Amino acid sequence: MAYLLQVDFKMNGPFGDEMAEAFSDLAKSINEEVGFKWKIWTENPETKESGGIYIFETKETAEKYLNMHSKRLAGFGITNINAKIFFINSKLTEINKGPVK
Repeated sequence: MAYLLQVDFKMNGPFGDEMAEAFSDLAKSINEEVGFKWKIWTENPETKESGGIYIFETKETAEKYLNMHSKRLAGFGITNINAKIFFINSKLTEINKGPVK
């Protein structure tokens, strides 16, 4: 079983290579979160949006991370966060080559 956490929010930047450099340490720290499996970082400089798609082992670990991450983002002045947690149907996802086992 696995759960997907989808998060997005408005952000003025940085984007692209600057974002990769600025958030490299944050990316590494996410690997240490309990229940974390992987993340896809998302960004849209045109609409000034950023976020990510995360996979967690359980709904509880996704919820715990979302709570912590929301507080961290608030510390950066980002408070209007769109977040959803979904159960992943692994049988159908595998048919479509999704990296979820």
